[in-house]
Amino acid sequence: MLQVSRKFEYGLHAVAYLAMKGSGEAVTVKEMARDIGFSQEFLAKAMQNLTRAGIASSAQGVKGGYMLARLPSEITVADIGLAIEGEPHMVRCIVNADSCEIYSSCRMRGYIIGLQNSIQGLLASTTVATLLQRNEH
Repeated sequence: MLQVSRKFEYGLHAVAYLAMKGSGEAVTVKEMARDIGFSQEFLAKAMQNLTRAGIASSAQGVKGGYMLARLPSEITVADIGLAIEGEPHMVRCIVNADSCEIYSSCRMRGYIIGLQNSIQGLLASTTVATLLQRNEH
């Protein structure tokens, strides 16, 4: 039914990986891909999006690579989703009412919008630091 995209998975795992590495240590996409077990090509695209969004930063040169631009406690799962996927929407009518032939008579729209808001609230209230703490147990 509801499933996050592979791009989002890559972004979430990449940010968690960088958070576990700690601040100041740049990590190459090749190293991340090897350690996480993801495709280097897709991971590189996710890292570009995360860097554009100010979640990660990149360093050039021999000791170059990626690191977090903010503390894990300052990065939410919603931030990562926004960086990777853009604005969330569960159904097409939320973005464009004209894309739905039953928009004006739809009895489910309010429920779906509420559901989307609940999910978005959960993502916005969950930081990367919180995710890492959950994985320690």
